[in-house]
Amino acid sequence: MSSVFKALSDPTRRRVLQLLRAGPMTAGDLADHFAVSKPTMSAHFAVLREADLVHAEKAGKLILYHLKLSVLEEALMGFANTFGLGANAPAADDPETAQ
Repeated sequence: MSSVFKALSDPTRRRVLQLLRAGPMTAGDLADHFAVSKPTMSAHFAVLREADLVHAEKAGKLILYHLKLSVLEEALMGFANTFGLGANAPAADDPETAQ
């Protein structure tokens, strides 16, 4: 889970994930949305792949990125459950969990 939150800690990587919500995009198309160098974008893509948030598919000379939303959802649910939030959290008015 820590690799997911490391990936999410950067605004550029969060924006890449937002862009991929609309569907798969090439590395070049994604890079066009940012005023950074190609090596910098490659480093961002590597962090996202390491966190398993994206899947990279080679299509000839292009790399097509796909969002792996299930990994993101799982990490966020795990985080919420760690702090007693979400569907598995005890109800605030549950007398058995009140202290």
